Amino acid sequence: MTYAQDMATDTALASELRTSVMRLARRLRRMRTDTSLSLGQLAALGTLDRHGAMSPGQLAEHERVQPPSMTRIVKALEAEGYVTRCAHATDGRQVVVSLTDAGRQLLRDDRRQREAWLAQRLRDLSPDDREVLRRASEVLDRLGRS
Repeated sequence: MTYAQDMATDTALASELRTSVMRLARRLRRMRTDTSLSLGQLAALGTLDRHGAMSPGQLAEHERVQPPSMTRIVKALEAEGYVTRCAHATDGRQVVVSLTDAGRQLLRDDRRQREAWLAQRLRDLSPDDREVLRRASEVLDRLGRS
């Protein structure tokens, strides 16, 4: 295969993957039963769950949004009782945002609902197809982190 053929093959694969991943993500978003939170708010809760308490600035960096946007997200999540803000241990100018038990439960319920739907779809696949997806999920995870 020539370099040009490799590039065309990679471009075609990129297009197929983009379409498939977007379609699956859209379907998983539709499986949310509680839509009272925006996807940005839900993502912020997920980041706090995975990485622990952090400043709003760090949270904005993790979520790749501007700090003023994250300030609004944190304010709304705090009003709902899903996060708390407290003073930073060593820097009095900073605050630290933490996930509350209610926020953790909301995430658990949301994940359980969407994972149950996906698990059911996976049961409809052959063992070989499930193994392909198992291996592909590792590769997709690496692509998402790069």
